[in-house]
Amino acid sequence: MQVVERLSVAPTKTFRVGPLRLTARMLQIAIEIGVLGGSFGLAYLLRFDFSLPPDEVPSMFIQAAFVVAIQTIALRSSGAHRFIWRYTSTRDARVIAIALASVCTLLLGIRFVHFAFPQSVVVPMSIAILDLFIAFVGILGVRMARREVYERSRRLHSEQLERKPVILVGAGQAGVMTLAEIKRRGDIDIDVKAFVDDDPSKHGANINGVRVAGSISDLPHLVNKLGIDHVIISIAQASRSEFRNILNICQEIPIKVRTIPGLYELLQGNVTVSRIRNIEIEDLLGREAVDIARDDLDEFLRGKTVMVTGAGGSIGSELVRQLSRSGTERLVLVERSEPALFQIEQELLSASSQAKVDAVVADITDRERMNNLFLRFQPHVVFHAAAHKHVPLMENNPSEALKNNVLGTNLVADLAGRHDCDAFVLISSDKAVCPTSVMGATKRLAELVIQHMDRKYDTRFVAVRFGNVIGSNGSVIPTFREQIKRGGPVTVTHPEMTRYFMTIPEASQLVLQAGAIGNGGDIMILDMGKPVKILDLARETIKLSGLRPDEDIEIKFTGMRPGEKLSESLSSDAEELLRTVHPKIFVGKISVHPGLRVPRILDEIPRLCSVDDQQDIRYCISQWLPESDLGNKVMPNRPPAVRRIGLSGAHSVAA
Repeated sequence: MQVVERLSVAPTKTFRVGPLRLTARMLQIAIEIGVLGGSFGLAYLLRFDFSLPPDEVPSMFIQAAFVVAIQTIALRSSGAHRFIWRYTSTRDARVIAIALASVCTLLLGIRFVHFAFPQSVVVPMSIAILDLFIAFVGILGVRMARREVYERSRRLHSEQLERKPVILVGAGQAGVMTLAEIKRRGDIDIDVKAFVDDDPSKHGANINGVRVAGSISDLPHLVNKLGIDHVIISIAQASRSEFRNILNICQEIPIKVRTIPGLYELLQGNVTVSRIRNIEIEDLLGREAVDIARDDLDEFLRGKTVMVTGAGGSIGSELVRQLSRSGTERLVLVERSEPALFQIEQELLSASSQAKVDAVVADITDRERMNNLFLRFQPHVVFHAAAHKHVPLMENNPSEALKNNVLGTNLVADLAGRHDCDAFVLISSDKAVCPTSVMGATKRLAELVIQHMDRKYDTRFVAVRFGNVIGSNGSVIPTFREQIKRGGPVTVTHPEMTRYFMTIPEASQLVLQAGAIGNGGDIMILDMGKPVKILDLARETIKLSGLRPDEDIEIKFTGMRPGEKLSESLSSDAEELLRTVHPKIFVGKISVHPGLRVPRILDEIPRLCSVDDQQDIRYCISQWLPESDLGNKVMPNRPPAVRRIGLSGAHSVAA
């Protein structure tokens, strides 16, 4: 239903002018031609001081037809005819001015080569210049008049709304944009009473009729004085500390706080500043915008075919969104979840993706299917985001974790090498560092596979390691929200548990950048900032829901689940981090396992999975990865089943 609504065509408005029926576009063209003709006639009258000699009248009409025709062509060529009159802006004025100035330049140029043109179309210099200014005022004037009529009708309609008095926090560019859009639109039930800003130079200034009344610390006084309903943070790039400071002040007043979309959303054109929303926990965890080296990305992606596995997941789908705007020629979306794939495909289609999009339902462990996809699409770059990622689930399904995360990675990476891809980028995890879970261990094995493939093929293989992303499927924040919606309790495994957090767009941007600058065999590590206590996260989420922790909503400690750590690390103590050209991306100098070890591990995994004995899988992983902490989970005094089925290589591999 939603797709049908987007594709439906609104009925065209028609107007009756005498016996004629004109569409809105036809009427606009007629008005413009009339204005251009009238402007030229007025310029002629001004040139002759409103005493036009009779012998000049024929020349005036011939020249008017010639000039109006050229001006109409110039305006259409500039795209000015596509601008909606009721939304006329300074950008429209600039385009119109350039189009008309180019016509004036042409008319003046004709005077210097007048012998090549009929004398009747050679326009006097004074008339050409006068016409430029009169036509510009006329064309822009009728558009502004249409905008004024539209805004007046919206204002009359909006007077029926009960407006809520608000204060905008931040009188910078985002604040000015927010105020302008609120004033322009008549369907927003907001009345901006004042700005506050911590920049003293702005205090007392008047912005579009609204005064900057003080700093953020003055909010309690201003809220009471002006009878404010709620406060809106109009800072497009507010840091975590700024959000917390404003939120703390407003909670003490107390008063509700809302915000405009973040800088990333605004720059991508996904939303407008008037899409005012409640503060989310993502705002408190958000960090500064990522600076991207566009030259590196252009060289890496522009004009190329890019395959993304796991394209329907949290990271995969955001990678796809950003790749669709990066100059990529073709995007191949590989996903085995049909609903997830359909959703991201429809999103790209409705957003008019710059790249050609091919959505493919496929399992990355199916060699024949994946090989056919590589033969069909011949991708230049592969981003491998497909993986099983839920720690507790994989503890109970270790054979599936090995098949998908290790064998699947090996299969796709091997095909990328065989088909001469330029680059292969693996999405790894901080849980691969000294893994205590099956999921973390399989991601570490996937990293070893990548390094092995880099020695085997000319393709540049890179792994990117980072921590939790905010709001990903099945992550802690959506879980907290669901628990709060049900009335609690909010469950936290341990009061001291901490995790690194990064927004999905930030992580995806850095993955693209890391893929562009990483050398073959590198394990790139993203700067995740400072770790956050999960208990603090739970309390903040409850507060932002308008409730009180431990009073309205209980916080319950459930104990650590199998495979979990109290805290994660992006590198082990034995690993050295080297800086790259990007301040948020590092290269982990991680010891590479012997070249013969990885193939033997890969040979053992299918036979190990066929037995599907959890204890034996953990035992073998602990032998393959001595740095892991899975060995103590194996039942004591139990001979591994690998000996019974002849998997003697499992022991020799670890030697």
